[in-house]
Amino acid sequence: MIKTTKKLSIETIAEKFDLTIIGNDKQLIIEGIATLEHAQASDLSFFTNKKYKQDFLSSKAAAIIVSEADSDSCPGVALITDNPYLAYAKIADYLTRNEESNITKHPSAVIHDTATISANSSIGAHTVIAEGVVIGEGTVLEAGCVINAGSSIGSNCHLYPNVTIYHGVTIKNNVIIHSGSVIGSDGFGIANDNGKWLKVPQLGGVCIGNNVELGACCTIDRGALEDTIIENGVKLDNQVHIAHNDFIGENTAIAAQVGIAGSTHIGKNCAFGGQVGIVGHASIADNVQLTGGSRVLSSINKSGTYTSGTPLQETSLWHKNHVRFKQLDSLYRQLKKISKTLLTD
Repeated sequence: MIKTTKKLSIETIAEKFDLTIIGNDKQLIIEGIATLEHAQASDLSFFTNKKYKQDFLSSKAAAIIVSEADSDSCPGVALITDNPYLAYAKIADYLTRNEESNITKHPSAVIHDTATISANSSIGAHTVIAEGVVIGEGTVLEAGCVINAGSSIGSNCHLYPNVTIYHGVTIKNNVIIHSGSVIGSDGFGIANDNGKWLKVPQLGGVCIGNNVELGACCTIDRGALEDTIIENGVKLDNQVHIAHNDFIGENTAIAAQVGIAGSTHIGKNCAFGGQVGIVGHASIADNVQLTGGSRVLSSINKSGTYTSGTPLQETSLWHKNHVRFKQLDSLYRQLKKISKTLLTD
């Protein structure tokens, strides 16, 4: 159970988030948020997944956020909405947010004289802010962050410990970046000079829009000449790699361990499962879903759901199927030859 930072009645929560309320204990104060299974008499919970139907029916929660279809069987006060999970996300954020002012500039932080730091921002221990950096209102940089020359971070952003922002990076407002992420590192640009690799200068930057969240240990490379662009509302899970000159369209969500090669254009409102790999110089249309582990080797020009890869099998069966897979072209040619023979007879 998670204790709330605000203590509100069920009725007040319903009014604030425009929920229909059914039940007798509307004035009960919510003091915590918990799962259906572990909720107690002053807790709020939610129900969306039918796998947890039994936990729902036996829950001790004071109030449960549910759809209208499930409201009749709710054991506590029902807070009814068309999208219970979305309502839960908004309510949980509001009830647990710590809004107390925590404006600090740690004495161990190293801040260049030419940097512009908003008076109500917070700078953590051993943070380094280089020449010409701009930090907006209400932004928090936790311990060990490094912001290199000429980069700017907008208002109400939150960088967790040990985030590194290279030079020439623009980050707009309400952006969250989790620990270990590196933004603006050099793209993988190399040219072959008689068998030896020569580094190609990476002269572009990175531009990150509003309301973006980057998970832990993400890497976003700077562009070779133009910027790598992450549009508004993009959400990246942990350990996602975005290569140089990529364009990620607004409201696209990308799960962990996805790798996108350079100069790839991703449309709006896409969703990629974990460990997807996308070849460079490809274009992905708006509203494309890629299931986990898929490999994209060419452009996708039509919205929809796409899958590649071999389903999990016992190893012995996989080996047999792999042998036959390598024989597919030969089998196809034999069948084509037999088909022509049958048609001429």
